[in-house]
Amino acid sequence: MKDDGPKGFDLAQLLAERGAERYELHAKYLNHQLPRMLHTIGFDRVYERAEGAHFWDADGNDYLDMLAGFGVMGLGRHHPVVRKALHDVMDASLADLTRFDCQPLPGLLAEKLLTHSPHLDRVFFGNSGTEAVETALKFARYATGKPRILYCTHAFHGLTAGSLSVNGESGFRDGFAPLLPDTAVELGDLDALRRELRRGDVAALVVEPIQGKGVHEAPPGYLRAAQELLQRHKALLIADEVQTGLGRTGDFYAYQHEEGVEPDLVCVAKALSGGYVPVGATLGKDWIFRRVYSSMDRVLVHSASFGSNAQAMAAGLAVLAVMEDEATVANARRTGDLLRERLAALTGRYELLHEIRGRGLMIGIEFGRPSSLKLRSRWTMLQAARKGLFAQMVVVPLLQKHRILTQVSGDHLEVIKLIPPLVIGEPEVDRFVTAFTAVMDDAHSGGGLMWDFGKTLVKQAVAGR
Repeated sequence: MKDDGPKGFDLAQLLAERGAERYELHAKYLNHQLPRMLHTIGFDRVYERAEGAHFWDADGNDYLDMLAGFGVMGLGRHHPVVRKALHDVMDASLADLTRFDCQPLPGLLAEKLLTHSPHLDRVFFGNSGTEAVETALKFARYATGKPRILYCTHAFHGLTAGSLSVNGESGFRDGFAPLLPDTAVELGDLDALRRELRRGDVAALVVEPIQGKGVHEAPPGYLRAAQELLQRHKALLIADEVQTGLGRTGDFYAYQHEEGVEPDLVCVAKALSGGYVPVGATLGKDWIFRRVYSSMDRVLVHSASFGSNAQAMAAGLAVLAVMEDEATVANARRTGDLLRERLAALTGRYELLHEIRGRGLMIGIEFGRPSSLKLRSRWTMLQAARKGLFAQMVVVPLLQKHRILTQVSGDHLEVIKLIPPLVIGEPEVDRFVTAFTAVMDDAHSGGGLMWDFGKTLVKQAVAGR
């Protein structure tokens, strides 16, 4: 009998044979509630390929991505420069992750990242945004010798035990206590910050310059004033730029919209690798790193097994090069301004449309109680069942009727968050505004499939209680 040798692994064949089982496999082996939820709201689509800001299904229909994988796909999917960098680094067969040498790529990426925040000096590379936050929390506590971290209500900083301790949404925290010693303060409330700092045990305040949950921006002057208070009490300012950084808000970092703000630690992740490789980074001041890594005995006191791996570092360098070459930050600012202005012009036309807010290509669309009796009664019905159902009623037809993927900004929030790839332009703005206008017209007509779907959501919400 002829021996054909080892068969190897054929990814294309595996996907061809079993790709159609995707929802069944997930339901059986992963989070069984995800396919159930997707089926309920009609999001159980099958996407075959993606490029830039678009997906395509098996029938060749294109979908506009206004979600960017929760902000990971800053340059869109499969950017050719980033893709080539990953092929090149794998072809180079580098002696990666030996752990007892110093490879060039981490140093080069750190050097490049730090040019965008010249008041910072050093970088720790991990594998995610939550690891970047965990690093900042540990470094702040060790460097200051104080235990307590302040965070803002409604904040989101991750879901591991440390980052969960500074998560402002109780739904994420419930059942996972006890967590780290912490205290929540309202975003913008300097008096509350001052009171907590007077206790003398605060290591740091961690803050998103624009909160992802609800798209709420820190009030003008707050970050600068908070920084001054923290410095006075020998505590640190940690800027969580995991979602807002790397051009998302029309500046490289969102904290840079306010003059004079220089955080002690900055957390970045998500878009840093172009969506290809998990990566996170914590940027900080030299004295903080020197205090943590105070001797050769402490050289591995904080590390990550896959941190600084060659694929992530090469992808990060390629992403930063593309951002410079293609003026990505300027495009995010210009396109974001256009999209926000076009949407804001609709607020006077639709009574259910309450406010448009955000910066760059991080935009919140908030809905609110209508004035007319007919719409008000329907709104009240939805609110009584579960707050946030109307926003979901908008998200669903945007996908089902207009093939545009968006998300509700958070649990129980009547806010849609738009965080598309930073490469979109005027054609995508036109497509979204046209579709959104059609959905709003349908909602304000007082009938149609949208409100019928609302009844389905109400039944699901009541049944889930």
